[in-house]
Amino acid sequence: MAKGRGTADVEAGYRGSSAPPVVAPEWRSRLYIDRPADLHELARTLSNTSVLAIDAEFVQLRMRNAGDPSHRLALLQFAIDDNHRTSWVVDALRLFDLSPLRDALESPHILKLFHGISADARMLATRGLVARHYVDLEAVSRSIFGQSESGLQSMLQRACGVRLDKSFQRADWGKRPLTTAMVTYAARDAQMTYVLYGWLRDNYPWAVALHEMDAEETIPMVASWLRPFLESGRGRSVEMAVAEAGLSGRTQIVTRDLRSALAVVQHPAHRVRIFRIIGELGLKGMADVLRPYLASPASEERATAVRALGRLRDADAHPTLQALTHDPVEDVRLAAQHALEHRSAPAASKVVREGGAGQPTRWTAGGASDDDGDSAPADDWRAALRNRFRSDDASSGSS
Repeated sequence: MAKGRGTADVEAGYRGSSAPPVVAPEWRSRLYIDRPADLHELARTLSNTSVLAIDAEFVQLRMRNAGDPSHRLALLQFAIDDNHRTSWVVDALRLFDLSPLRDALESPHILKLFHGISADARMLATRGLVARHYVDLEAVSRSIFGQSESGLQSMLQRACGVRLDKSFQRADWGKRPLTTAMVTYAARDAQMTYVLYGWLRDNYPWAVALHEMDAEETIPMVASWLRPFLESGRGRSVEMAVAEAGLSGRTQIVTRDLRSALAVVQHPAHRVRIFRIIGELGLKGMADVLRPYLASPASEERATAVRALGRLRDADAHPTLQALTHDPVEDVRLAAQHALEHRSAPAASKVVREGGAGQPTRWTAGGASDDDGDSAPADDWRAALRNRFRSDDASSGSS
């Protein structure tokens, strides 16, 4: 049993059906690449494939200058659609120039497979390499089975009954020469990423298609204040972005921008960021656009829509939230339980914006009466701005 924050006990893990497992194949050979001539030969081979699984190993830098990356790329591992004939481990420490791999990685005709792309993409970028046209199988798995079930170890157990050897997970990949066991371990993750892709593609094509990023795909056209949230996620204050855009208290414009963005974004990662903004700003007038996502096939969209509607205390969503406490995915069950338990919390305070034209804005917050003497701290403008949107949204019913 897992216990959510402030929730009753909720069953842990994925509780739905799963496609039958497959037998994991064995690769017939594994090549270690540490010479330029062999790297060029590998590059030619990779350029003629259509599916390329990629994994990487890093070494932590104990001494570095300010602004330098904390890790250095040590190995690059590849497996391709060659009927499990060969996999490769590239020594990125001995090979200074990895540019021969650039064409294959950037080719729009080759689908690149990662399991958890963020760290690998950062390491590739330090060597001038960018993967285009890719799919992150961790994100695919999360959409189907939830966050706690999306790790490579969990997914391989589900897909083919394989338990990965993690004895070298904390190995020093900067040491040379590498042992045969270390090279085998490194190659295995790329091989198993390829196997997992085949299982997901055959059984959950909708989820693979949902997360496949085309080579030329860019962030859709949205309001300029929203773009940083779609590009980099959480690393920015919603209230600060709204204030800097001159939209403080301008609920109708903010709502219009968010509705327009939801009409054009395609990927779950972008949608859930918009859901969070709606919830954080307390835009009750946007509950109608969130409710359909309670039935989304992607679990992260269901869970985040639940959280946002819980923050909005949307009474119309109550029956669906009750049903979602029995969702197959643990993340959704926890979110629904939490939303139901907190739906009766007190409503937001009324907020008054003070300051005339040309004067600095000061936000004050009160209870049921403007004259009750309670006021927000002068520097608590973020909470006041959130309440400002809630107050305006409730009174105007903007859309």
